[in-house]
Amino acid sequence: MENIPPCPACQSLYAYAMDKKLICPECAHEWEATAEEESQESGLVILDAYGTPLANGDSVVVIKNLPVKGSPKPIKGGTKVKNIRLVEGDHNIDCKIDGFGSMALKSEFVKKA
Repeated sequence: MENIPPCPACQSLYAYAMDKKLICPECAHEWEATAEEESQESGLVILDAYGTPLANGDSVVVIKNLPVKGSPKPIKGGTKVKNIRLVEGDHNIDCKIDGFGSMALKSEFVKKA
C-alpha cells in the first residue's frame, strides 16, 4: 500500500494520488504532493553527504574533486549541478555537467545547494 499522508483539511486516511495532486474523497480537498511526500510514496529516500534529503530537480554542489574515467581532468569540487534526477543503484544521481555531459554521481559526494 502506498504511503500517502492524511488529508490536511479533514484528516481522512482515504486520500489518493492523481498525477501530482493528492485528493481527499470525503471533503474534495486537493493539494500538491511535496517532494518529500513524493519520495516517500516511491520509497526512494536519498541523502546528500550531510544527511539532507534530495529530490528530483534539486541543485547540488560537488564537495570534492571526482576523477572521470576517460577524461584527463576531474570534476572539480564546488561544481554546481542543476536539475538532478534520482535513481536506484550505487550511483543514485543522474545529471548533466557542463563540459562533461551526462553523468551518474554518488550522493555521498554532493551537498544540496
